Amino acid sequence: MTAATVLVLGANGRFGAAAVQAFAAAGWRVLAQARRVPTTPLPPGAVAIDTALADTEALARRAAGARVVVYAVNPAYNRWNAELLPLARQGMAVAERLGARFMLPGNVYNFGAGMPARLLEDTPQRPTTGKGRLRCQIEDELKARAALGLASVVIRAGDFYGAGSGSWLDLAIVKDLGRGKLVYPGPLDVPHAWAYLPDLARAFVAVAARDDAPRFQRLHFTGHTLTGHELLAAIDVAAAELGLRPAAGFRRGGMPWGLIRAIGVVYPLWRELARMSYLWRVPHALDGAALRAAIGELPATPLPVALREALLALGLGPTRTVHAAAH
Repeated sequence: MTAATVLVLGANGRFGAAAVQAFAAAGWRVLAQARRVPTTPLPPGAVAIDTALADTEALARRAAGARVVVYAVNPAYNRWNAELLPLARQGMAVAERLGARFMLPGNVYNFGAGMPARLLEDTPQRPTTGKGRLRCQIEDELKARAALGLASVVIRAGDFYGAGSGSWLDLAIVKDLGRGKLVYPGPLDVPHAWAYLPDLARAFVAVAARDDAPRFQRLHFTGHTLTGHELLAAIDVAAAELGLRPAAGFRRGGMPWGLIRAIGVVYPLWRELARMSYLWRVPHALDGAALRAAIGELPATPLPVALREALLALGLGPTRTVHAAAH
């Protein structure tokens, strides 16, 4: 039998790289599109494509036969206003040209600062930030294009972690781990949704394998929902297992949001971060019942294992080949 083909757009990003690994491990033929040659070797069954996303016809020719397009493109945080929608539309155009199903990793920005503590697929979307409104626009456009023939699915998840750098975990929480300090961005008693990227990528593979999916669908990935207390305690345990925990334990600190807002007057990236700070103050969790009903129970990496692997992927702890463990 010929292996099914998936085109991963933005394969050099953290989610893109995790998706390439997960689809290849599941036996798919993977076309890994990125602007630059991948910095790490691709797994067996994956081929690099450097055709620009904007060149719809050329990219579709090189990806001929792909039945799924995983959209893992994500512009810099302070360039969303200018780039987020145009890039997403380019990805949709490639999927339409291929006659492929378009898969988008969603987030909780759509629901805004008034979101309820438990988020379902039909929870009203009432964004309170520009970024949230942009994410809603993308999903609305996917729903509208379904009537014109584009099949798509949005799999919504919490904050990414694991599979490398570039998340709140490494940019803030464990940034000073080597100096004996952990930093949490919000109140320690508020539940916050997290998604371990190798697990999320495997969920994408399972959904992509379905042949009976609706033309447009939203699904929620539960991941790990943790208070700050729970996350820091779990990091403490993982760090101890790797020999990284100070004898006296970690010092703990918080994010200086007032200072970040002030600096944001000059630096656009800091301003954008401050606007999204409500995510650390508003409790939220993703209800994954619909996803489980669609694909069954997927093996989920236990939190202690996921955090240990995430720290190792950041170069913390003993040097060894990092692999995503699932039990």
